[in-house]
Amino acid sequence: MTALGQWEIRRRELLKGGGALVLYFTMSPARLVAQETAPNPPPPPELPGSLSEFPFLDAWIRIDSDEAITVFTGKAELGQGIRTALTQVAAEQLKVDFSRIKLLTADTAQTPNEGYTAASHSMEKSGTAILHAAAYLRRMMIGLAAEELGIAADNLRVEDGVVISNAGERRSYGQLVSGKSLHVTVEDQTGAFAPENYTVMGQSVPRVDIPGKLTGEPSYVHDLRLERMVHGRIVRPPRRGARLVNLDTSNVDQMPGVLNVVRDGNYLGVIAEGEFQAIKAMQALQAAAQWEGGASLPSDTSIYDHLMQLPADSSVINGPQTPQSPPEGAQAVEATYTRPYQMHGSIGPSCAVGLFQDGQLTIWSHTQGVYPDRAAIAEMMEMDQRSVRLIHMEGAGCYGHNGADDAAADAALLARAVPGRPVRVQWMRDHEHQWEPYGSAMVVRTSGSVSATGDISSWNYEVWSNPHTTRPGPAGNLLPAQLISGAFRPEVPTNIPQPAGGADRNAVPEYSIPNARVVEHFIAEMPLRTSALRSLGAYMNVFALESFMDELALAAGRDPVEFRLARLEDSRAKDVVTTVADAFDWTGWERRPGRGRGFAYARYKNLAAYCAVAIDLDVDVTTGRIKLGRAVAACDSGQVVNPDGIRNQIEGGLVQSASWTLFEQVRFNADGVQSVDWAGYPILRFPSVPAAVEVHVIDRPGEPFLGTGEASQGPAAAAIANAVADATGVRIRDLPLLPERVHAAMRA
Repeated sequence: MTALGQWEIRRRELLKGGGALVLYFTMSPARLVAQETAPNPPPPPELPGSLSEFPFLDAWIRIDSDEAITVFTGKAELGQGIRTALTQVAAEQLKVDFSRIKLLTADTAQTPNEGYTAASHSMEKSGTAILHAAAYLRRMMIGLAAEELGIAADNLRVEDGVVISNAGERRSYGQLVSGKSLHVTVEDQTGAFAPENYTVMGQSVPRVDIPGKLTGEPSYVHDLRLERMVHGRIVRPPRRGARLVNLDTSNVDQMPGVLNVVRDGNYLGVIAEGEFQAIKAMQALQAAAQWEGGASLPSDTSIYDHLMQLPADSSVINGPQTPQSPPEGAQAVEATYTRPYQMHGSIGPSCAVGLFQDGQLTIWSHTQGVYPDRAAIAEMMEMDQRSVRLIHMEGAGCYGHNGADDAAADAALLARAVPGRPVRVQWMRDHEHQWEPYGSAMVVRTSGSVSATGDISSWNYEVWSNPHTTRPGPAGNLLPAQLISGAFRPEVPTNIPQPAGGADRNAVPEYSIPNARVVEHFIAEMPLRTSALRSLGAYMNVFALESFMDELALAAGRDPVEFRLARLEDSRAKDVVTTVADAFDWTGWERRPGRGRGFAYARYKNLAAYCAVAIDLDVDVTTGRIKLGRAVAACDSGQVVNPDGIRNQIEGGLVQSASWTLFEQVRFNADGVQSVDWAGYPILRFPSVPAAVEVHVIDRPGEPFLGTGEASQGPAAAAIANAVADATGVRIRDLPLLPERVHAAMRA
């Protein structure tokens, strides 16, 4: 059998390329007459999730005659636990033991093209597709068994992949599919088990990827070792746009273990037998290279003014075209919030392995989009996409568009120089920090007012930001492709449109605020290279929006939680807010000097998971240092598949957000990025994590899956900022909340 994921040409692409799609069928004359007189039937409903793009059963599931069951997903495991959750979904609907299912993740030779693993879409898209495909396959197996046994389907049941009659007759899935094709359309969406009958979904099944990581088994692309593998290292320009004008490789060529120095235009790398040999050769090559020119950067101290002076594509995305003025008698509040450029800061620097053999190129990478990255690398290498295979392997930290795709392109270029030998390319720490795409710096200006009765009487919100997605697809979005001779130009960046949004993600308040005006200023010109960092613009927008809600609540003399509840119309939103307030004991919380509490809420993208966070903390009045205390969160992700997996995501997002909010910012000046190591780019360490994190998962049986992985970042940041304001009596609107910044604000 051939799985749909192995098809290299889709129908639309075939027709565009000059091919023909021919359909042949027969119809009886009687039916032909009936068709002439009968009204046109309504179009069938669109299949849910990724089934709408890949409707064939064998795109998602394969059953072999030896009873092996393989489930396919085009999504990648990034540490969010989808290997476990998607396996649970398949096991539940197929009625087979969890341990019997092998899940294959993103691989251009085997899995459907589900684009990027991003925007918290894995369960919504892939999980939904697998649920309906598995349910359809189970019902198909029952139908085949009923036909073979000559009995009604109602007299059959399934136990661990075996269809059993009331009389005890048995047919396994493997027996039933033997000699048959599963290349059939999943047409019926009604066969899924009802939530009240679930035995696997809704349970905290231990994650399948954790044991190997705990015991040191090979788990990441960094751990991949192939026969006759060699090692590559890259020499980057000293600054963006610099030209390589002179290079003497004679000393490097003679160094132990060196196999090849690769130069292509301004692209420079070295390949050696051993990894340390490659590092030593890279250092020597770096010393031998002479560069000229290159762009100088503005200073990180003036970046916000610089951004706001750049050309911007401005648009009103919500509310009236002109700003609202506070009505007479209303109390006006104005605020400006800023966020610096921030890194992914992956603990494991970007890594990839490439093998060029017999005209075929295979890349192992922790890219979040194997198909788009394949397209970009094939274009860069001037190869047919069918000759390039991308296989996903986990990386030690990613959550967005970091250096993974660029490292994959590095591996491709170096592998071509030594055909038949796998080349492992790992970035150095300073390269990771200097060259990965960052999360964009942002500026938010808000103005609003509250009436004497405590109502929000005006709301104006404007956000300035660089792009939040410059992912590959075109070769020009790959760093190596910009450096080779005949360099590819980066694609002109575009914003992600509402309702999901990119720079303006979560900029539209979910609260009931009449004529809330929201303006986005999209700045395509990037002083620093930017792309997707976990939650995109939502982190900053929720930080600003929820901080401003607290400022308005204070102006109105209202409790922050009550102020929010009064303006929420969605009952599920109210549920997460009240769940957190009750669990935190918001009304009974005890105040003491230097201690504060904060609250925040958001529904990610205004259409995914609901999340609220409350936190308390202490601020040292002599240093401005913040010590996080107890954090309480609640999440509504729709139908729960793995409660512990959801808790992992909310807790992990909260801790990551705490690191962004308290510590992280990219430092740079005219000479370039200065945050080249962990000293120059501090991240949260163990002593700074919250004293306790408590996550309440609200299950919604039968409701659609809602993305969870990026739900808590914004609320966590705003809750921390609101707690600092509560503890100190001063509002700090510039991220990160560094001790010196807090101390200066308290002394002002």
